[in-house]
Amino acid sequence: MGTKEVLLQVWGCVTLPFKQNACAEIIDAASACPYLAFYVQGFNWECAQRASPAWYAVLAGRAVEMRAAGITAVWLPPPSVSVSAEGYLPREYECLDSKYGSEAELRACIKALHAHGVKALADIVLNHRCAGKQDDKGRWNQFTGKYPWDESCVCSDHEAYGGTGKKKEGAPFEAAPNVDHTNERVRQDIKAWLSWLRSDVGFDGWRFDFVKGYGGHHVREYIEATDPALAVGEFWDDCAYTDSKIDFDQDAHRQRIVDWCDAADGRAAAFDFTTKGVLQEAVAKGEYWRLRDGAGRPPGMIGWWPSRAVTFVENHDTGSTQAHWPFPQQSLHQGYAYILTHPGTPCIFYDHLALRPLRSAILQLLALRRRAGLHCESQVDVCEANNEVYAALIDRKITVKIGLGSWDPTKASVSVGQKAWLLALAGPGFSVWEAHF
Repeated sequence: MGTKEVLLQVWGCVTLPFKQNACAEIIDAASACPYLAFYVQGFNWECAQRASPAWYAVLAGRAVEMRAAGITAVWLPPPSVSVSAEGYLPREYECLDSKYGSEAELRACIKALHAHGVKALADIVLNHRCAGKQDDKGRWNQFTGKYPWDESCVCSDHEAYGGTGKKKEGAPFEAAPNVDHTNERVRQDIKAWLSWLRSDVGFDGWRFDFVKGYGGHHVREYIEATDPALAVGEFWDDCAYTDSKIDFDQDAHRQRIVDWCDAADGRAAAFDFTTKGVLQEAVAKGEYWRLRDGAGRPPGMIGWWPSRAVTFVENHDTGSTQAHWPFPQQSLHQGYAYILTHPGTPCIFYDHLALRPLRSAILQLLALRRRAGLHCESQVDVCEANNEVYAALIDRKITVKIGLGSWDPTKASVSVGQKAWLLALAGPGFSVWEAHF
C-alpha cells in the first residue's frame, strides 16, 4: 500500500477519483481505494455577499490550516462571471471576475492551496448559460465573450429563449437558456474552456452541477478531454414518497444515479442523495430499520456501487440559508457517525465545522477512519436495524451504533477474533468501537 491521503470537501459535497473501476488512488494508482473525505465545500450560499476580503483571499489564508487538518482538496465556487451572485447562472465562461473575487485572487488562492499540497476543484455549471444580448425578437439567446453562441446552441424545447438546437436530453432548468450539448460547437468550446481552467488557471478537478439536465456521456467526453484528478456529478433526483413519507424501497432512485455514472463510463462519482434521504428520515423519526434494505445492505448508492458514491449530510442547496432539504440539526452527530464509518466517499459540510462540539466529533471520526483504514469499498455487515438503534460491523475492524437504543458489540456477541471491543468514540446518539486483537 502506498501513502494514503484524506480528501476533505470544503463545505458541502464531495468528489472522487475516476481512473480505475474501483475507487482510484490519486497518490498510489496500485492501491485499491483512497481514504477520501472532502473537508468543506469551500463556500456556502452567503460567501458571495462578503465585501472584504474577497472569499478567495479567505480560503488562501486557510491553506496551511487545511493541510494541517489532512485536507487535500477544496471545492471552490463557480468561477465565471454570473447573473446571480452565487455563480450558478454563468454568462461569459472565460471571465473569472466573480463575487468571490477577481481572477487574480482566484489564481492566488489556487497557488496558495497548491503550495501546501491541496487540490482545487471547480464548480462547473454546464446545463445552462445566460446570454449577454437579445435577438431581434427580444429573446435572450445571443451569448457574449470568447464563446459567442447563438440560438442554435440553445435547446429547442426551451421556447422562451427561442432555441433552435436539439430537444433537451434531461430535466429542464427554467431560469436560463438550456445548452444543447449535442451541438459539436458547444462541446468543443466547453472542452477548450475546461482545458484552459486545468492547464492555465490551475484547477485539478470538477464538480459538475445539475447533471440531471444533460447526458452523462457528455460528461465522459469532457473528462476524457481534460483528465481531471477528481470528478463528481450532482444528480439530484426526488426520492420516492407516499403521502409525504419516504418509501422504504428506494431502488429506483439509486438506480437512476447509478445509470448516470454508467453513462459517464464510471469516470465520475455521484452524490449519494439516496443515502441522505433515507438517513435523515431514519434519525428524525426513530426509524433506523430503514438503514438496511431488503437484501441486508445499506439502502443508498453505497449499497450498490460504493466506489462511485459520495455520501454527505448537507450542502449549500439542502442546508445553509437555502434549506431546501435540511438534515435534522439535532441529529447531525449521528449523520456524521454514519457516513464517516461507512463506505463511499464522505463529504463534510463547512458550516458544521464551525459548530464546536460537532467539529470535534467530525475530526475524531476522521482520525478513526484513517486509523482503521476504512475506505470507499469497506465491507458493511448490518448487525441491528430497528426502531431504536442501527448497528454495523465495518471491515471487521470497527462497530458503530447510532440511535438512542442500547447496543454494544460485546453484549451482542460480535466476534472477529478480537480480544476485546474498545470504545473509541461516543457522542450524542452514537458510539464507535475498535476491535483490539
